[in-house]
Parts: sequence; C-alpha cells; structure tokens
Amino acid sequence: MNQAVKHNVTNTAKLWLAAFLAGILGALAMDSFHLLIDGVEWLLTRHTGSLVHNALLLPMWARILVPLGGGVLAGAVLQWGGRWITGPHVDYIEAARSGQTRLNDRSNAIRMLSSLFSVGSGAAIGREGPMVQLSAWFASWLGGIFPLPDNQRNAVLVCGIAAGIAAAYHAPVAGVVFVLELALGFFARHTVAPVLISATMASALIFWMVEPSPLYVMPVLPPLPVTPLGLLDALAAGVISGVLGLVLLAAIKKSKTVFSVVGPLWMRLGAGGLVVGVLSAFVPEVWGNGYSVVSQVLHGGLAWRWVAVVLLAKALATIASTSSGAIGGIFTPSLFVGATIGYLFGTLTGDPVVMAVICMGAVLSAVTHAPMMAIVMVLEMTSQFDLTIPVMLACAVAYAVSTHFGAEPLYGNPIEHHE
Repeated sequence: MNQAVKHNVTNTAKLWLAAFLAGILGALAMDSFHLLIDGVEWLLTRHTGSLVHNALLLPMWARILVPLGGGVLAGAVLQWGGRWITGPHVDYIEAARSGQTRLNDRSNAIRMLSSLFSVGSGAAIGREGPMVQLSAWFASWLGGIFPLPDNQRNAVLVCGIAAGIAAAYHAPVAGVVFVLELALGFFARHTVAPVLISATMASALIFWMVEPSPLYVMPVLPPLPVTPLGLLDALAAGVISGVLGLVLLAAIKKSKTVFSVVGPLWMRLGAGGLVVGVLSAFVPEVWGNGYSVVSQVLHGGLAWRWVAVVLLAKALATIASTSSGAIGGIFTPSLFVGATIGYLFGTLTGDPVVMAVICMGAVLSAVTHAPMMAIVMVLEMTSQFDLTIPVMLACAVAYAVSTHFGAEPLYGNPIEHHE
C-alpha cells in the first residue's frame, strides 16, 4: 500500500470516527435542550411536560401573559445580545451548502437562549429546529478540533445536522435524506457514509436511553389496498395540501412585513407572543409545536368541528410566532397543519386517520420543496409503511402545486445554490 492510499484510508477512518462522535453529540443536544426547556417552562408556568397540558392548567389571564412575557424576553435577548455578537449569523443549512466548517459561536449562543424563552413560553413553533442547530453547532466544534483535512471538516457539520434531525424526530433515514436533499442539494459521495453513521448513532442513543418508539405512536392501521379510488383520494389530498402550503408560506412572508414595522425586537416578539396568548385563551392547543394534538388526531375519534377550530387557531399562532422572529422550527407545526387538514378531509372520504398521515407528508413537502425527505420522515415518524404509495403520490402532487406557483420554500433551493 503506497503512502497516498494509506493517507486516504487514515483520513477516512478519522472522518468516520468524527461522524460517530457527531451522532453522540446530536443525541446529547436533543436531551440537553429538552432539559433546558423544562426549566424555562417551570419558571414561567410552574409546570413541566406538555405545553398544551400546561396551558390547560393555567387561568385565562396567565395563558395570555406567559407567551407575551416569553416573547418579550426572547426579543430582549436577541436585541441586547446582538451587541455582543461579532460577525454575521450563518444558519446551519447555509453553512452546509457553502462548505463552511464553523458556525458563529456568539450568534448561536444568543439564538439558543432566545429560543428557550420562545419555546418554553408556548410560542407556536417547533423546538426541533433549535435542537438541530445545537447539534450542528456541537459538530462544527468537533470538526474544528479533529485532525481532518479542510475539505472534510464541513462533512462533520453536515453529520451534526443529520444527527439532530434523526434524534429530534426519531427518524434516522429522514435525517440522511434531509441533508442530501435540502442541505447539500446533491449526493456528495464522501459525505454519504459519515452522514449514515452519525444519524444511526444519534437514533440508537435516543432509542436506547430515551424512548424506543416512533415519534408518533398510533394504533396499527389495517392494510390499505391500493385502489383507483384510494389513489384519487391521495391525489386530492396532495392538491389540498399543496394549496394549503402555498397559503401558509405566503401568509408568513406577508406577516413578516407587518411585524417588521412593530418596533424593536423585544416589542416585535412580544407582539407575536401576545397573538399566541390571546388565541390560547380560547384554544389552549395552540401552545407549542403541536405534538400532543397531532398524537390525538392520529388516534382518531375527534369531532371535526373541534379539529377545524384548532387548525385555524394553530395556523394563525404559527404565522404570528414565525413572522415575529421567534427562533424555532416550522417542521412540526407543518405536520400539525397537515394532520388536521387531512383529518378533516378524511371525514369526507371515510378514513380520517389515514388521510391525516398522508397530508402530514404532503404539507411538509409543499412548504419545504423536499418531497423525498417528507415521504421518509412521515413514514418513519408514524411507522405506517403500508401507506407508502399514497404518501408518495400526495407528496409529489403537493410539491408540484407549490413549485408551479413559485412559492419560496422554507430553506431556499439547494440546487439553485450550487448552480
């Protein structure tokens, strides 16, 4: 074996070891962020656990004041912490696409602290986004200190993203597809194996130490025969989800313009929190990322009128939280919108729970323009692999509808980025 081959083998072994460690850090990032959120929840509500359950325990006035106060605190952290930040903030997606190896430490620290106040006070956004950011941040540190060539350090950061997705959603394959479809926009050969390793390790740790089950535990559905009528229903679900995704993206874009004139950041995020608080005074289910409500929907037996009210209120709350500038994800709220609109559509077709699963993927496909990731993520999160064909069709149609009308996806277009 000549010297060059030995050198390549050594570097590959180092990269795989770094990927293994990035997977461990991804699982620790998720667990640590959960603990910190529990602490903020307890400080603001004197309760921990499900945010919706916490909201139900509070009097109406407290449901209004807690999101308002959390928004003000989150905005104040961003506003005054910004004076401490040097250099621009680079999102983990942009860092992966541009080949960067390190994230801005001060910017990430401030944004993590702000997101804790937003998420812990009931903002209608996902906690998973900050978890993935934290995992990527940890991985960027790992890549900085690991003895790797410069062209492989970015791969470690990408491994952190995959590990974060895998840990947060109990979906290792979706974590891999996420970075290859959204973060990179193409299959980078030297990155595939390390990403698989890190996503596997993160999921294994979550399954071993936290919960050995899919994110959404639901009853086993009877095998779904693939019939022409069933495919027509899936096609219709895709159209509905694509249109809804368009509306959601447009509403967020428009609302950002409205919130931008509100005033300083503490006032802007406070206004977003106030909207959530007022809505939660009447519909407590708008608090948080919507996980508990989606779990209810996937068990069925809900009144369609209640589902419709919660869908409308949650959509408005998510638009307000996101547009005001609260630091958090919109993946899980998109799943919420998909599950509830699917449930409503399913009351017409005869199977609300099946349609809830199908539309979860379809709405996610519409807002991210990443149909492969949406398909894999929803099937992994629910373990409903018998629904693969209708989910694929609905995601494809929703993606086609959203892209046809020129909607700008949540994470931009990685293909265009590399052209």
